[in-house]
Amino acid sequence: MKAVLASHNKKKMAEMRTILAEVGVEILSQADVGVDIEPEETGTTFEENARIKAEAIMKATGLPAIADDSGLVVDALGGAPGVYSARYGGEGLDDTGRWQLLLKNMEGKTDRACRFVSVICCAFPDGTEIVSRGKCEGMVADGPTGEGGFGYDPVFWLPEMGKSMAELTAEEKNGISHRGNALREFKKEWEKKQNGTDQ
Repeated sequence: MKAVLASHNKKKMAEMRTILAEVGVEILSQADVGVDIEPEETGTTFEENARIKAEAIMKATGLPAIADDSGLVVDALGGAPGVYSARYGGEGLDDTGRWQLLLKNMEGKTDRACRFVSVICCAFPDGTEIVSRGKCEGMVADGPTGEGGFGYDPVFWLPEMGKSMAELTAEEKNGISHRGNALREFKKEWEKKQNGTDQ
């Protein structure tokens, strides 16, 4: 089955294509189907934003649409940046600027616990949907390490692995990341739906 990804993020597209190919889902980009939509993310939860994006693309294309809304939740910052992770500090900042702002806001804080959260929603033309959630626990690092990944990966420390998310190989990241965990849950729900056992 084909589904359109409601994102222009090429690295996110690569992660999703790799994992969902295992259950026979061919992920198309918006460019593949001739649309270019950036729905306004007005939700206050990851679930709401994922649903907004998936439904907008599904209605525009008539195909199942998959959207992911994800972000970094930091305990010492009251859950920030949370759903605003991609817009943390305003539209003028790039990935590096956002994690630099995060480190500045964490100065003097001893509680470094944080987690990446990902919610995936697939909206189908028949009005049904699949929603899955995944997370990955870690710590806010004192400084960046690693060249891989994107977003906050360089400052997301994984104590049990002794390295940052940006130091993982693609295979390692897919194995433990919030999006990988959400996608594995999504795969289970997708298989139930295809087998007619989702009742």
